[in-house]
Amino acid sequence: MADEFAKGLGILTTAGLAWMVLAGWYTTASFAEGQLLAPPPSDPGVYASIGLFLKDALFWFAVLGALTFWVVVPLVEQAREAWAERSS
Repeated sequence: MADEFAKGLGILTTAGLAWMVLAGWYTTASFAEGQLLAPPPSDPGVYASIGLFLKDALFWFAVLGALTFWVVVPLVEQAREAWAERSS
């Protein structure tokens, strides 16, 4: 179970850091206002559009990846063990 925790933590840390970098580039209006959560630029170019898409994808990858390794994988393993005990 420790390796699943490490995998989830690695995904959360790496994707979260990349999300913070992209959010700092594209959605920080000023340092006095809400950082990382300002609205995105109204007319982004091609690279800014790719960066904004990647920012959203990394956010959801961080959340769903960590939940997968911390919740789903252990539940599946417990269900397999219970099924094996029940069938034998």
